Amino acid sequence: MTGSVDFPSRSALPLDERGAVVTVGTFDGIHLGHQQVLDEIARRGLRSGRRSVLVTFHPHPLRIVRPDSAPLLLSVPSEKKEVLALSGVEYAVFVEFTPVLRDYSARRFVKEILLDRIGMRELVIGYDHGFGRGREGTVDTMRELGAEFGFAVDVVEAVSVDGGAISSSRIRDLLAAGDVAGAARALGRNYSLQGLVVEGMQRGRTLGFPTANINIGDPEKLLPLEGIYAVYGWVDGERIPGLLHLGPRPTFSGFPPSIELHLLDWSGDLYGKMVRVEFQERLRAVEPFASVKELVAQMHRDAEQGRAILR
Repeated sequence: MTGSVDFPSRSALPLDERGAVVTVGTFDGIHLGHQQVLDEIARRGLRSGRRSVLVTFHPHPLRIVRPDSAPLLLSVPSEKKEVLALSGVEYAVFVEFTPVLRDYSARRFVKEILLDRIGMRELVIGYDHGFGRGREGTVDTMRELGAEFGFAVDVVEAVSVDGGAISSSRIRDLLAAGDVAGAARALGRNYSLQGLVVEGMQRGRTLGFPTANINIGDPEKLLPLEGIYAVYGWVDGERIPGLLHLGPRPTFSGFPPSIELHLLDWSGDLYGKMVRVEFQERLRAVEPFASVKELVAQMHRDAEQGRAILR
């Protein structure tokens, strides 16, 4: 990806006489279905000599349209930009979704933003696409506007995995059930989170399992179901097998819920570092134990199972 632009902005994407091949949407998670759309606009851009542009939104439109129904995010903006950087798309334009934009008709959005500001000549959208006031910008509406304003409209069909069409909402359901492996199949990569390692209670160190307490910082980031997970931790560019505790710590009264990473067969100081965690498989639920001895025995079993999975 050549660059990303926060829009509206004084550094907004300059017009180009070649025009642009555009797709537009929230693209939360940038799953395999999204990737197929992005691949298509990149191919069309190369073939036509036009630049390829994703127009996406933040915050999630439902935060403005129906706040009570707004989902937590599979990919916060920094994560979305990282994934897009690996795509063949030249530009990503991040449009701030505001109450004013909420009230734009599909026609006004197409005319004022996609045509006048982006220079769209071709529009590629998913089969279930809808944007503008009341999601009136359906495939049929876009084709009518394309005929009126002189831009082509093409539709990318659904991508299916495990017997169903991939969608961001389906991936959220998988994560809510702890099925991180199923989510990975739909995403085309492991689901991940990242955050800063902060000082914790240091209880794990006394048990022989030192852990890094992770503060993800963004309250909109979706976390999988509470539990113990086999994961990979990324530290200073190195991928290290590990275990993640996500959720409450019922064996120790008074301890708040936490996100704690234990790196298997690794030692070092993680305080103050940014780490990324890739979920591989959920091992079990968070359980209370009658004694610390029982907890430590279970942690050894978790480590043995995690090593087998991650090997």
